[in-house]
Order: sequence, then C-alpha cells, then structure tokens
Amino acid sequence: MGYVRGLKCRECERKYPAEPLYVCEYCFGPLEVDYDYEGIKNVLSRDVLTSRAENIWRYRELLPIDGNPIVGLQSGWTPLIRADNLAGELGVKELYVKDDSVCHPTLSFKDRVVSVAISKAAEFGFDTVACASTGNLANSVSAQAAKAKMKCFVFIPADLESGKIIAAIIYGPNVVAVEGNYDEVNRLCTEITNKHKWAFVNINIRPYYAEGSKTYIYEIIEQLGWKVPQHIVVPVAGGSLISKIRKGMVEFQKLGLIKNIDTKIYAAQGQGCAPVVTAIKQKSEIIKPVKPRTIAKSLAIGNPADGYYAYKTVTDSGGWADEATDDEIVEGIKLLARTEGIFTETAGGVTVAVAKKLIEQGVIPKDESIVICITGNGLKTQEALAGRIRQPVKIKPNIDSFEKIVHEK
Repeated sequence: MGYVRGLKCRECERKYPAEPLYVCEYCFGPLEVDYDYEGIKNVLSRDVLTSRAENIWRYRELLPIDGNPIVGLQSGWTPLIRADNLAGELGVKELYVKDDSVCHPTLSFKDRVVSVAISKAAEFGFDTVACASTGNLANSVSAQAAKAKMKCFVFIPADLESGKIIAAIIYGPNVVAVEGNYDEVNRLCTEITNKHKWAFVNINIRPYYAEGSKTYIYEIIEQLGWKVPQHIVVPVAGGSLISKIRKGMVEFQKLGLIKNIDTKIYAAQGQGCAPVVTAIKQKSEIIKPVKPRTIAKSLAIGNPADGYYAYKTVTDSGGWADEATDDEIVEGIKLLARTEGIFTETAGGVTVAVAKKLIEQGVIPKDESIVICITGNGLKTQEALAGRIRQPVKIKPNIDSFEKIVHEK
C-alpha cells in the first residue's frame, strides 16, 4: 500500500493528483509529493526499519511508489565512515564521510533518485525514460533503464568528461551530446517533454525522483544511532539534495523516529558556478543565473531548479556556504584520498575543500559532529587530475635501479 495523497505546490499549496506533473498551473511553483504521515506513523518504527533489507526501499512508505520497485534493490545503504585521519588533519573531534561513491549500480548518489523515478515511470505506464544530465544522472538512468527493459534517451553537454560519457554509452541508451552547457541542455529537454510522451526523470517525473534524495539522510540518522549530525556539508548543483536532506530530517521527527533537529546545513559549490553560495553570502533570496566555469562539472548548473529552496534550507538551519577554486577542488580530492582512502569525483573535492574552509574560519566548530557528503566516484573525473598528481617513478628491471630510488626518497 502506498501513502501518497497526491502532489502539492511548494508555494501556494494547491493540491494535484499523483500524475506526471511538475509545475503548478496557478502560480508556476514546483510540485512535491504529499504523504499521509499519520498513516505512515502507524506502521513505521525503528524496529520495523532495522528489520528490513539494507537498501533505499527499507523506507518505502516515505517513497512515492504504489507497488513494488522494479529497480534499486541493491541501491543505497552506503557507508558512513568515521573519518579519524581526515579529522586529525582538519583538527576536529568527530567527522564522518557519507560515501555514495560506492552506490550501486553506477557509483553515485544519483542511483537513489533514479531507482525511485524509474519505478514510478513504470507505474505511470511510460516505456521510455530520459534525462538532462551533467554525467552521473546519465549513467544511472542508462543503467537502470537497461535493467527495467525500458527505452532510454540521455542528453548531456558535449564537453562532458569522457569517463562519464563511456559510463552511459556502455548500457546501450541513445546518448545525445548537445553543444551547450547543462542549462541549455535542460531547456531543450523541457521542449522535448512537451512533444514526446517520455518520462524525463528530472522534469515531468521530478517530484517523485527528488524524493529518493531523502534516503541519504535517513541512512545517516540510522548509522549515527538515531541522531542527526550537528553539521552537514552538502554539494549543490540543482539544489534538490540539500533541500531533501532537511525534508528527510523533518519527516523522521514528525514520525517520532528522532526527537530534536539541531543540524546546521552548509552549501558547497565550485567558484566558477556558485549562484546559491552567492545568494547566501549576499543574504538575497534571488538566485542569479551564471555561466558555469568550473572543473566540478557535475555541479555546473548555472540556473538551479531548486536554488531558492537550497537557499532557504541553509539559512533556516543557521548554516552557511562557501565555494572552492579549481585548485582547491583538486587538493580536496587528494586530501580525502590520502587520509581516508576514498577517491571522490570533483563534486566531493568541492565538499571537502569547503568543509576545510569553514572549519578554518571557525564557522563550523571543531568539537561538534560533522558529516561531509561524498556523492560520486573519482574514476569518472580523472581529467581533473591531469598534470596535478605525481607520476610513477621509472626504473630498470634490476635491484640496483630500485635501490637507487629508495635511497633518493
């Protein structure tokens, strides 16, 4: 049994049926899923949750599908790592890394949201799924569409990292490389949505797709022993993840699974594409679009769909925001790899670099619990490290040659 009442506008709260809709026809605000929380409270408890399989569907009452999921049965429940080595480097007491660089099947956070979106698209009767993507979403949609035996189109900027292009093509979708940035790709896809009866996971299926983000914070809370972290640093692209992290905490509190929420939430973006960070620093609710110029291409959305809600999430929590230069992003990637053995993509480099800045500035206290969000795998963005890491030492195939380099070290 599902617990979805329908959709409602996030601005005027007008109600809509649970259909492939995403914009309010009255105020043009975005739609989101409306749940029967009283009904959920009667069936969901800590004991019920901990008895279930360790994947995103352990939270199925809080996800917007009516029947059984068709994908994502191995997605989610990624490690929350006590990062003591990194904590030592940053001079903090209690630091964790939520590591979605190992999420199944395509090594990114997007496997959560796509599992929900494709399962819902199938319930709606769509036979074709599609997306506009900066890379990770294209990978996940391609893989999970293959698993679901659905037709698939993914639209990407033509200058995307080669690792992410290969990681989409391998699953056999129709990959369309558009000569433009993500915002231009997304505008094109919106036009296509109006003409073709396809399930665009981040357009007409977006209200359902976005709900998968909540599983990220649900897991963190469970893995911390049913506690929220005092501080959490989140990478921001379209703004959905950071706002759903807050929604997930509020839902757990509403259901009686946790008591208090005292978490401060921090937004992290690349310096060349930081519209949300700029708005937060200027204390302005207006998110001014920018043209992306950053190596963190998975965050390179100059006109974020949920930018305003990301701004509200951070400011309402009492958090803050900062940005990272390309050099700082690379150093963040290297720092996490060197201290914790985790190879993150550029988005994770942003999060680590911003967390480091905020700690050094005294914005994040050193004696309180901190979670850093890592959302994708570094094998997908190796170009960012070209010329920025040490090269192998070459030797002759004999012991004397080896001993020579040992003595030089």
